[in-house]
Amino acid sequence: METNNRTTILNADDMRKKIERISYEILEENYDEGEIILAGIRKNGFVFAKRLEEQIKKIGGHSVILTDIQLQKHHPNQSEILMGIDPSSINNKVVIVCDDVANTGQTLLYAMKPFLDFAPKKIQVAVLVDRRHKQYPVIADFVGLSLSTNMQEHITVEIGMGIEEAVYLS
Repeated sequence: METNNRTTILNADDMRKKIERISYEILEENYDEGEIILAGIRKNGFVFAKRLEEQIKKIGGHSVILTDIQLQKHHPNQSEILMGIDPSSINNKVVIVCDDVANTGQTLLYAMKPFLDFAPKKIQVAVLVDRRHKQYPVIADFVGLSLSTNMQEHITVEIGMGIEEAVYLS
């Protein structure tokens, strides 16, 4: 469906199904872990992480710690990176960095930076949409939708309370 020069590529139901599938993949990949840390990049990445947390708890069996990562998405190298969790608490735990869209990989790379000073068991990446325009060596482990787009196209993810949720291409 096309509206306002935007094409809907995922509607709310599609997004829900993608999040459910990613949740199962996370659990399958980490079945032997007692606790998983979901670290969502503010703002949409955190909402995405919260949806994953809800779904993982619904499926059952794993303890989930939800935290946020705050940085400037367009200039992550020029901003302080803040987290809602003590980074030392990630020692020997699985950390999954979550974001709505993976474009060049820069934001995801910088979001992982605070964890590298400690000893996580592993760091994985979950994204709702992967654009395949990587300029940094970050590959998403869990992907809702993978798109080959050109650099002039833009992906908009609308996710959160009180809005019509969807993913658009413009």
